[in-house]
Amino acid sequence: MIDTHAHIDDKQFDTDRAEVLQRAFQNGVEKIVTIGAGLGSSERAVKVAKENENMSAVVGCHPEYFMRHGSWKEEHKKKLEELARSEKVVAIGEIGLEYHTHDSHEISHEEKEFQKEGFLFQLELARKLKKPVVIHCRGERAPLGEKYREVGQVYEDALEILKKWLAEFGSLASKNSKKEAKLPFVVFHSFGGRLDFARKVMAHDNIMFSFNGNLTYAKPSAEILEVVRAAPLEKIMLETDCPYLAPVPNRGTRNEPSYVKFVRDAVAEIKQISADEVERVTTENAIKFFGLK
Repeated sequence: MIDTHAHIDDKQFDTDRAEVLQRAFQNGVEKIVTIGAGLGSSERAVKVAKENENMSAVVGCHPEYFMRHGSWKEEHKKKLEELARSEKVVAIGEIGLEYHTHDSHEISHEEKEFQKEGFLFQLELARKLKKPVVIHCRGERAPLGEKYREVGQVYEDALEILKKWLAEFGSLASKNSKKEAKLPFVVFHSFGGRLDFARKVMAHDNIMFSFNGNLTYAKPSAEILEVVRAAPLEKIMLETDCPYLAPVPNRGTRNEPSYVKFVRDAVAEIKQISADEVERVTTENAIKFFGLK
């Protein structure tokens, strides 16, 4: 198995990081991709990956970065590119759009536009460096009583930006080559969108989904289960998003990469196939997506 989205740099692992990694590698996890969510965490992710043979890093600025900082300084852009050129960096992420807040604050139009600016800059960096992209999207909470976990506008906005970027990517690549342009891989991590949106994503060969522990405690009527059933296994990767979203039977505790097996088992149960098949195909998907050895 490959945990394609972990935050091993997180301070929750400061006291036992080596033990956490050892436990993962001794329990069926072949590789771990540790993800940055800002300049500091991206730098730490690169450091952790360099120290561990079976780890790779992804660097980028989470949309909340743009909510905390009122500017996108030139030195920050240069620092991010410097990190992205590091040897063990395999993608740009997690980047995207965040329309959810943990308080009563409503994200303004101006704040959303600033997030989009940062998102597009990082997409352009991915194109420049020929790296895949890990997308974070989280929308406003749906009204009480609604079937859906999130309001879907954030996904539509992200896909609109992605489609324009991919169209331009193909156009520019075609000008420089007589061969058909090969579009970069993109993954919607911790996917929580609606089935109708997921079907739009499925129409793009290069866009994938990754799922985590929330599958293990989703209600039987949850639409995320319908998405997993509908998505081809070849478009799915496994993740923990640790230390967050620990799966059942460890829900409520600190999550860690060794728990990715519970996500594997959940996908197998939802799709009514063997856990071995899920493990084999999702591992192949991750190797191909990130260009892992």
